[in-house]
Amino acid sequence: MADETSTIPKGWKMTTLGEVAEISKLQWKPCDKEQKYIGLEHIDQGELTINGFGYSSKLKSNKFYFKTGDVLFGKLRPYFRKVWKAKFDGVCSTDIWVLKAKENNDQNFLFYLVANPIFVSKSMGANTGTHMPRADWDFLKNTEWNIPSLPEQRAIAAVLSSLDDKIELLREQNKTLEATAQAIFKEWFVNFNFPGVGKMIDSEIGKIPEGWRVKKITNVFDFIKGSEPGTANYSTEKLTDDHVPFYRVQDIAKYGDVPNIYIEKKLLRGKIFGADDILISLDGTIGRVFIGGNGGHSGGIRRVVGKEDYIKKSLIFCFLKSSKFQNDLKSFSGAETTIKHAGGAIEHMEFTLNEKVCERFGETSDPLFQKMIFNISQIQILSTLRDALIPKL
Repeated sequence: MADETSTIPKGWKMTTLGEVAEISKLQWKPCDKEQKYIGLEHIDQGELTINGFGYSSKLKSNKFYFKTGDVLFGKLRPYFRKVWKAKFDGVCSTDIWVLKAKENNDQNFLFYLVANPIFVSKSMGANTGTHMPRADWDFLKNTEWNIPSLPEQRAIAAVLSSLDDKIELLREQNKTLEATAQAIFKEWFVNFNFPGVGKMIDSEIGKIPEGWRVKKITNVFDFIKGSEPGTANYSTEKLTDDHVPFYRVQDIAKYGDVPNIYIEKKLLRGKIFGADDILISLDGTIGRVFIGGNGGHSGGIRRVVGKEDYIKKSLIFCFLKSSKFQNDLKSFSGAETTIKHAGGAIEHMEFTLNEKVCERFGETSDPLFQKMIFNISQIQILSTLRDALIPKL
């Protein structure tokens, strides 16, 4: 998988990308049968995964068909490294290449070749456009690469695929853990169907269990605002051990994400968070909940902590992720998901709780939450290992 500047290993050959892969441009038209749809917005930046998909029924222009196993590469602003190996048939944006391995080449190997940062760098070699550069296949297909034999391609792809399989397994496990904790939270704190439930009494919000209280959420949680050290102090590299990742709202879209901005610790005035701390965005795109990172964060983000010992982190996490909180946040903020500021909204919001039930929830759900944090750390380690191996194998 080395590029043309490297020494050719035994059994490998130098050839052009066009001899290894080809682009499929089979067109789907709006009058054709409905398909799952992948746009650039669905492919995660640098993660080799997708965050969802749409449907072609809402599309009004021609797209490209792709098949299971095809390699999808975002040609618009290719430095975002939006690469995905399709797990289903569908159609995609025309700003995405649909790549297929040619005869005597392995499709899985092609996926990791395209995911190689060297490939991404080469794709910028003759891009068209300035503000919105696009990779040029006519240029890229003529670039030279050292390519192994088919058996070795398969062996290399198998090693990298095993890492991706482990990453996917951990992600699926975390979905199950979160869904379990959320289901318990909803039963106990929304439906009031908790162990030892007694009679219901009247309150300002309707019937609630006896012994429970309705409290302003600002009396239950502290929402700690981040820092604004100024863009002049941003660094795109970790220059020293005193530099830490700095998260802005756009950097907390996915658990465990790492931003490309670093800041000196001293500029954060002690406002540092760890992997099991819980962040939420209250500026810009509001309501994003984030775990699994570490470093500093901007003023558009709050670190949320409990004001009492019985408020455990799993409770904070589930409360912030709950449909009720998310809906209330948007309602009090003006019914928009993207607004200038939602910090004032939390002043109007309430939480109905009981101390003993909160404690029991923590005993039940904190192990699930901590397992999620551990899994995120393992995903980060495996992803780093995979990305380090890709250019070398």
